[in-house]
Amino acid sequence: MRSAERIVSSARLGELYECSALLRRTRQRAEEIVNEARAMLAEAELYGDPIRVLALNAQLEEARAAYRRILQAYTTICRKIAEERSAIIMAQVEETRTAVNGGLSGVA
Repeated sequence: MRSAERIVSSARLGELYECSALLRRTRQRAEEIVNEARAMLAEAELYGDPIRVLALNAQLEEARAAYRRILQAYTTICRKIAEERSAIIMAQVEETRTAVNGGLSGVA
C-alpha cells in the first residue's frame, strides 16, 4: 500500500470509528427509550387503561423499529471497520513480504 493510499485508508478508518461511536451512543439511548416505553406500557396495563395501553403499545413498536434500524446501522459500520482494518493489514503484510523478498516473487 503506497503512502497516499495508507493515509486515505487510515482517515477512512478514523471516520468509521467516529460513526461507530456516535451510533453506539445512539443505540444505547434508543435502548433506554424502548425500556422506558415498555415500563410505561406495563404501568398502563397494570392500571387497566385500555386507551393508553393501545397508544403506548404503538409507541413501543415504533421505538423497537427505530432501535432495530439503529442496530442494523451499527452492525454495518462495525463490519465496514473490520473490512477496512483487514485491507490495511493485508496491504502491510504484502509490503513486508515484498520488502523481505527484495521484490522477487515466486521461487528464486
